[in-house]
Amino acid sequence: MEKMRMHSPNLTQENIARIRELFPGCVTEAQDENGKLKLSVDFDQLRQELSDSIVEGPHERYHLN
Repeated sequence: MEKMRMHSPNLTQENIARIRELFPGCVTEAQDENGKLKLSVDFDQLRQELSDSIVEGPHERYHLN
């Protein structure tokens, strides 16, 4: 019988890899707490890439909750 894992998968690195496909200049490598390299998002660079599409502060926007 196969045992089921009882935890949710960590999809962060997979999501960062997807962002890297669209915005390769916005993803860099950084060391984690164990010294291993991992992908990280440069949010300042991503903000510049998306500057025409970012809504901040009290601007009106539509959310479906």
